[in-house]
Amino acid sequence: MRFLAKMALRMPKLAIAALLLALAGLAGTMSYAGYLVVGVVANHLGTGRVMAGLLLGVLFARLPWAREGKWRSIGLLPKRARLPVLLALLAFCLLSYLYRGELLPTLVLGFAMTFLLTYRRMRQLVISRAISSLFKFSPDPKHPKSTDDAVIDVEFREKKD
Repeated sequence: MRFLAKMALRMPKLAIAALLLALAGLAGTMSYAGYLVVGVVANHLGTGRVMAGLLLGVLFARLPWAREGKWRSIGLLPKRARLPVLLALLAFCLLSYLYRGELLPTLVLGFAMTFLLTYRRMRQLVISRAISSLFKFSPDPKHPKSTDDAVIDVEFREKKD
């Protein structure tokens, strides 16, 4: 991790290009996973891809709603049910492609499931590292760290004979 940070500071344009390439790859992978899910749902419902996409869109849609002066989002699925339903849908599609013996769709759907399961934790880790690098917190609240990094704060204790 330290190596990547040093390389990013040394060559920022290359780091930005690599980050954008990774984000484009992630977006493409997740889009392809959505395409696979719509295809499996359309196949099992006996409808076209457009109708299956519309059904999934209605199921997962969130619409803004103003109530008592506060903006909220409403939808068919409650907030806590969206991720489990999406993961169950991805697992169903993964098993469908495993049954057919297709490798690439299985890997893409497995990656999408893994990413959805680990996204919250990854986001927390990245934010906590960014905050800790910007703001230096004192480990001991009684002795706040001095503002000058060149000053070494040392405590001496004498031994009693």
